[in-house]
Amino acid sequence: MGNVINAVLFVCLGNICRSPTAHAVFRSKVKSLNLPISYDSAGTASYHIGATPDKRSAQHGKKRGYDFSELYARAVSTEDFETFDLILAMDKSNYDDLMNECPEHFQHKIHLFLDFAENYPDHQEVPDPYYGGEEGFELVLDLVEDACNGLINKIK
Repeated sequence: MGNVINAVLFVCLGNICRSPTAHAVFRSKVKSLNLPISYDSAGTASYHIGATPDKRSAQHGKKRGYDFSELYARAVSTEDFETFDLILAMDKSNYDDLMNECPEHFQHKIHLFLDFAENYPDHQEVPDPYYGGEEGFELVLDLVEDACNGLINKIK
């Protein structure tokens, strides 16, 4: 990751839990630091196109001060591989899906999001909280906040 990072894409399966959480957290941190970085989130599947983030993700994020407004699910597009400097998958399955879709000359842009985490060495993936309880959404926020901090430290 030696290149300048101007645009980051966060990717999970449906773009309603993990990647919008990363989007909201990263947006908050980037704005508070006044960094000139663009960002977005998307899903590798098209189940929820146009949907707002999962209510539980938004509720838990809001408790920590994050804004989930103006976020709508979309699927990863071919243009994303060219547009974004860094494409961060929430788990290995999404990473594999991205690598399969991505032209070879852009594959260096794709990484696991938790590669940037500083305080969770035992976690390689952001677990999908969709079918679990409230604690899953809190863990996602903990992991996402940590990885966003690590990512910003690398970018700066």
